[in-house]
This record gives sequence, C-alpha cells and structure tokens, in this order.
Amino acid sequence: MRVHVVSDVHGNSRDLATAGDGADALVCLGDLVLFLDYADHSRGIFPDLFGAANAAALVELRTDRRFDEARALGRRLWGELDRTGAGRESVIEAAVRRQYAELFAAFPTPTYATYGNVDIPRLWPEYAGDGTTVLDGQRVEIGGRVFGFVGGGLTTPMGTPYEISDEEYAAKIEAVGEVDVLCTHIPPDVPELCYDTVARRFERGSAALLHAIRTTRPRYSLFGHVHQPLARRLRLGATECVNVGHFNATGTPYVLEW
Repeated sequence: MRVHVVSDVHGNSRDLATAGDGADALVCLGDLVLFLDYADHSRGIFPDLFGAANAAALVELRTDRRFDEARALGRRLWGELDRTGAGRESVIEAAVRRQYAELFAAFPTPTYATYGNVDIPRLWPEYAGDGTTVLDGQRVEIGGRVFGFVGGGLTTPMGTPYEISDEEYAAKIEAVGEVDVLCTHIPPDVPELCYDTVARRFERGSAALLHAIRTTRPRYSLFGHVHQPLARRLRLGATECVNVGHFNATGTPYVLEW
C-alpha cells in the first residue's frame, strides 16, 4: 500500500494534479488557500488586492511579532478598499472560491482531506467531489490501517479563518481515539517541531495532540503547518512524528508505504 501525503498546498494546483501519481490514495492536511506567501510577496490574495509592497510590509511586521502594527496596516488597507464599495468578506470569499475550484479539481480519487487554519470549512462541501472524503475529528480505514483526522489550528494573534479553542481541538482529538496514523494540520506541542526557522517564531502546537501520541501510541503522527521547521521529524516513544513538508514550495508529497 502506498499513500502520498501533502500539506500547506497554498495554491499549488499544478503540482497537486500529479501528487497522487503512483499512490493508492492521497491525504491532504489542509491549507489549500494562498492568502500571503512569505517567500514571494507577489503571490496570494493579499498582494492581488493591495500590491507586493504592502504584502512585504505585512510580512515584516508579522515576522518581527509587531502584531498591533500589522493589524493596523490591515485595517487601513481594508478600510480604503471598503470605501470603494467592495466589502472585505465578499472580496476574500470570491478569491477563495476561485482557488478552491481549481484546487479541488486537481485532487485524484481517492483523496482524504482535512482543513488547515487558513481554510474556510463551510465552503468545502461545494467543491469536494465524490472522490474526496473530508474528515475532521473522524476516522477512516485506508489499506487496512486506521487513519484519524483533526483539522484547523489553535487561536493565535494572526486570527486566521479556522482557528479554534484548545478545548474544542482537544475534543476532536479525543473523538478520533486510537488510530494507526494520526493526521493533523498542526504539530504536537514540541518546540523542535513548532519553531519556524525562517519566520523566526514558534507556531502553536497542540498539547492535546502530544498527550494523545504519548497515550495512544499511533505508528505515525503526520502534520504540516510549520513551513521551515527546526526538526522535520522526531520519534516520541513508539510514534514517528513527521512534518510532511511545505507542498507549495516543494511540490513533492511525503510517501507512506506498508
């Protein structure tokens, strides 16, 4: 059995179209939408609306953890857009819909997917075809192994679309229970797995996920979210914890075989 796993697609529909080649199934751990590319400030919804210079300024403020200034810049730019008669929510949703139409069309059959923190879950049913199974706090058997899926991220100053409380996230982890492969968007709360060496900050990992790994001992914990992690993999007891990679940049899936 061969399963390919991707995360943090961020608009890379070209490589997504071939990500399942040679595999029995594709697993996607979310973040399909590209709002702002930290490596290329000309790509994404934000620079499309406000230009690469403003995108670069926002990235710099966020990287320096000057979140109040970043929010102020965002408010000013969106305020200027609102004065043209274009509402923020409608503009963002239209752009996200365009990306989703292209990305979901690129998924092979079968695909098993969960949400990232920048995704908008309520839109997914409109674009997920018959060959795509969306799971969040749920389990599925693939090739004789049980896979559990938990999507989204935890609350942060960034305020991305699908951030939830620690309690809600922990409840989804508990609902999944014991599995062979635990698939999440965010990593367990382990410093080496949470630190982004380019953004120079710790992303939020889940303590509930870490507890589940230690107590239920899945074969694998697979995740993404941290684009340039200090450690891409490490072993916690019986569990191999793997950041499957920043698919937007690499275009290469992680391969799981048994």
